[in-house]
Amino acid sequence: MNILNTIKAAVLSGVCVLQLTGCKQSSEETETEQSLPVLTVSEQPVELTETFSASIRGRQDVDIIPQISGCITRLCVKEGERVRRGQVLAIIDQVPYQAALRTAVANVSAAKARVETARIELNGKQSLFDENVISDYELSVARNQLAEAEAELEQTKAHEADARNNLSYTEIKSPSDGVVGTLPYRIGALVSPTIEQPFTVVSDNSEMYAYFSVSENKLRQLVARYGSIDRIISEIPAVKLQLNDGSFYERGGKIETISGVVNSTTGAVQIKALFPNPDKELLSGTIGNVVIQGLGSDAIVVPMTATVELQDKIIAYRLKNGKAEAAYLTVDRLNDGNNYMVKDGLAVGDSIISEGVGLVKEGMSVTPKTEKK
Repeated sequence: MNILNTIKAAVLSGVCVLQLTGCKQSSEETETEQSLPVLTVSEQPVELTETFSASIRGRQDVDIIPQISGCITRLCVKEGERVRRGQVLAIIDQVPYQAALRTAVANVSAAKARVETARIELNGKQSLFDENVISDYELSVARNQLAEAEAELEQTKAHEADARNNLSYTEIKSPSDGVVGTLPYRIGALVSPTIEQPFTVVSDNSEMYAYFSVSENKLRQLVARYGSIDRIISEIPAVKLQLNDGSFYERGGKIETISGVVNSTTGAVQIKALFPNPDKELLSGTIGNVVIQGLGSDAIVVPMTATVELQDKIIAYRLKNGKAEAAYLTVDRLNDGNNYMVKDGLAVGDSIISEGVGLVKEGMSVTPKTEKK
């Protein structure tokens, strides 16, 4: 009986082993063989959007620096007030400059009198010389005295002009149309041409400039695309301005200038974009982003569903000889939120698994279910 039981046990064990082996093989086949959709990689036209940090300035921001020294006696404008060219912003104490002008005017009158006296002397000497009463030397001295008096007159006239200019400079005037900035100096404050902080800034903000920089390589790409810097300026699509709060300025702008000089420190080239500002919504001194839209290009585009993200790496599975091969991609996300533009990792003509990539493993056998273009 013991021998019979042993034989039965052995037979049963063999059957179980065969069944388990069959189950394992079936499981492995299930894990390593899949029928999945694939697509063939190709290039297609895409529109790119690029964003660049920008500083926003008025069309003309003028630092107002007094041209003479003195105490402010009157402020004629308020901060934020719109002013016209030539409008008086403030007045510096005029008393000493009025006195200097009166002195200069008096000096001119005195110099004129000395010129007349010298001329009379010369005429008299000339008559005496004609009658052979005096020598040529005395006549020459009289001529020189007149020339000296005339030169002194010119000097006094120059001093008078300086005095008039200085008196006019006591009225600090706006050099352009614009908006008055802060007024850090108040009545009684002493100002001069050497003050560290400007008296104020007048900003012409009817139009605003957004200054931003691009790398030298980026500029070369644009030149290669458009043909020249002038054609970039004339043909590049309109740009948008994203404000600091994330909202977009409602009016579009245009590229106005591209610097021809590369900054040796940053390796970047400065670009200036012009935006209309009729409602004075944009303020000089703020920051934002210039957004360049519609830069068309042919590129490899794959759906995000055909990729998987693993440890900050974007992976697609290329089908090669019936097996899945991992392709590590360098991508840019397109604006539609559904596709990647592949910069590196795939080539035109590659077949990649388009769905179910989360179930795929390196080396897995894959049978194409359908092929999409």
